[in-house]
Amino acid sequence: MGRVVGLMNDLFFQMKVAETAKHLGVEFKVAANGDVLGTMLEPPTKLVIVDLNSRNNPLATIARLRATQIELPIVSFLSHVQVDLAAQAKAAGATEVLPRSVFTRNLAKILGAAKD
Repeated sequence: MGRVVGLMNDLFFQMKVAETAKHLGVEFKVAANGDVLGTMLEPPTKLVIVDLNSRNNPLATIARLRATQIELPIVSFLSHVQVDLAAQAKAAGATEVLPRSVFTRNLAKILGAAKD
């Protein structure tokens, strides 16, 4: 079973990701903050999802992850109008930065890539 860890505060959106992951046979866990996320990477995690509008310092979390997890895919999402935040996430080390609508539309494909 593939494993995905997320940093997001929106409970409704967490449930949407969790249900899609369950349907695909992918384990999905949500971290309360970046420090907790760093401890949740074992057993081996195939993907990290970061809501860039999380109130838990998502840019610092991405930068910390990238410093120690060079190959780990980090997919982040945000509102399509947040161009500066998107650039900051890329600079911090996010593999992909997607508008929330694109992330939602491609959620099954994104999670499916984390399957074993």
